[in-house]
Amino acid sequence: MPPRQIVYVLQSVEHPDQIYTGLCSDLDARLHAHNAGQSSHTAKFKPWRLISYHHFSDEAVAVAFERYLKTGSGRAFAAKRLR
Repeated sequence: MPPRQIVYVLQSVEHPDQIYTGLCSDLDARLHAHNAGQSSHTAKFKPWRLISYHHFSDEAVAVAFERYLKTGSGRAFAAKRLR
């Protein structure tokens, strides 16, 4: 069985208007990496808290959902439905 893919949405604790959406297969390790400053995209707004995550068995569907959440309509959807 292939590893499941997880699309996740993070919110900065100190800068709550900062939201980050990502994709991984190990959510605990990825959240730890974000909070340890190991991602250049999120290091300046750490610490982060998890506000939503979604498991997918199909990687292509997970990638498509992550891309959607990064669009204007996807950000609006996330703000209304995923927080």
